[in-house]
Amino acid sequence: MRLLRSTDLALRVLMRLAVAGGSSPTTRDVADGMDVPYTHLAKVVAELQHMGLLRARRGRGGGLTLTEQGRTASVGAVVRAFEGGGDVVDCEGPTPCPLRSACRLRGALRRAQEAFFTSLDPVTVEDIVAEPTGALLLGISRGPGPRDV
Repeated sequence: MRLLRSTDLALRVLMRLAVAGGSSPTTRDVADGMDVPYTHLAKVVAELQHMGLLRARRGRGGGLTLTEQGRTASVGAVVRAFEGGGDVVDCEGPTPCPLRSACRLRGALRRAQEAFFTSLDPVTVEDIVAEPTGALLLGISRGPGPRDV
């Protein structure tokens, strides 16, 4: 199973904000640090804000901050929200599978997908930024300093 790009970005935004300390990076700062298009990241940030996992403030002194709900959010819940409830394979697509009425594979794949999500349910955002990951994230999120340019 391969995660959607938006799911990957959502998890990385949450991780980045979890180690931000007192700073509130802007969406543009985070997009630049992740080397992803601003417009794509802005959509992900909007969804995370809608879910209550982060706060986004505009203007002077604005930026992104992780909420307490975001800090303790289940990685499984975040992945489910971004991936949606679709099947791993599209049995009903433009060319429907001729086996769909009696296929056992579809059910097996659905159970495997749910097992994947379930295995991520007890893992929180705090868990995935614990050391040594947190220190590495801090180094990456600072970007190059004046001496590094």
